[in-house]
Amino acid sequence: MAPATIMAGARRLVSSRRRTEAPRRRPSPSTLPKKLRPMSEIMARAKYAVVERADYSDIICEQCGSGERPGELLLCDKCDKGFHMRCLRPIVVRIPIGSWLCPKCSGHRRVRTFSQKRIIDFFKIQKSGDGKKKCNLSQDTRKRRRRPLVLLKKRRRLLPFIPSEDPNQRLKQMGTLASALTAMQMEFSDDLTYSSDMAPRSANQAKFENGGMQVLSREDMETLELCRSMSRRGECPPFIVVFDSCEGYLYHEIICTAAVMLLNCLFSIFILIMWCSYTVEADAQIKDMTFIAEYTGDVDYIKNRENDDCDSMMTLLLATNPSESLVICPDKCGNIARFINGINNHTPEGKKKQNCKCVRYSVNGECRVLLVATRDIAKGERLYYDYNGYEHEYPTHHFV
Repeated sequence: MAPATIMAGARRLVSSRRRTEAPRRRPSPSTLPKKLRPMSEIMARAKYAVVERADYSDIICEQCGSGERPGELLLCDKCDKGFHMRCLRPIVVRIPIGSWLCPKCSGHRRVRTFSQKRIIDFFKIQKSGDGKKKCNLSQDTRKRRRRPLVLLKKRRRLLPFIPSEDPNQRLKQMGTLASALTAMQMEFSDDLTYSSDMAPRSANQAKFENGGMQVLSREDMETLELCRSMSRRGECPPFIVVFDSCEGYLYHEIICTAAVMLLNCLFSIFILIMWCSYTVEADAQIKDMTFIAEYTGDVDYIKNRENDDCDSMMTLLLATNPSESLVICPDKCGNIARFINGINNHTPEGKKKQNCKCVRYSVNGECRVLLVATRDIAKGERLYYDYNGYEHEYPTHHFV
């Protein structure tokens, strides 16, 4: 065979093998050995990284400066600082799932905008569209103030509360109330509510009161309506709700019964103490006879609540027929009146601390309970009313 013929046959053989063999693959980037970056480079580029410490026993709360109650301390995943759940604003009710950032690390502007929207939705604040009505009410108030001081002192008329001028301060005040109501799993309500399984609205009539009930005067009705309209616009009374584990509604009375409850259920004591850990402070100076709030909640018959352990029921109607007497139960819905402390006014210390009183009135034929300041209240002072005196001393009449 000629050399040319042999070379041609060899080329065909090589060509055939190359066509039938699997092509050689180039190594993909995923199969190449990875080059690990140093930790210093990762820490420099990362926004934040969680680095576990060997010992967390020295962590303290950045708000109160205490390291007590370590089970309630939250650690920021960015700055690694500690915060008590109850010291944060708004209060953190449950331990967050996943990573958590403190207010400073999460960004104040974003949190403030979100909180403002939540507050507006929570209290169903209405836009001010009744400027003319507001002006007329203000003129009526000014006319009333021009009257002689002796006449005002004699009649003891109600005064409207003066909201804080700073809108951000009002948002802060409403935010503390929203946090407390949320922690108690309550809804906000500035009115008495009537449920189908409780007392109907027709049962709340002042004419059923044993001996009659004082009727709210026209001028005091205007003051009440003025305060309600201000609240609907977000111009709330200048009060803040604060958390205090050592004080609350009837705290001292609960301590007396805690030993008995300990034998039954420790968890019940914990829930009860949590219910009694809020109190109300004045965020501005409050004048004597200033309207503070209306006591609101579900209306029910007293006979249905004889074995109820709710710590804040308020008498609404003492009827001639005891089976028709009514109480206000703020366990599902209510307002700031729910967190004002009751105090034993039979002791000298109790009488000294008392600065407001619950007064029952007939308003348009219905029984209502109003909280009114009984003396000037300084900024930062906590509010206390008598829980065991007004039914015996002032069953149907307004105090003077």
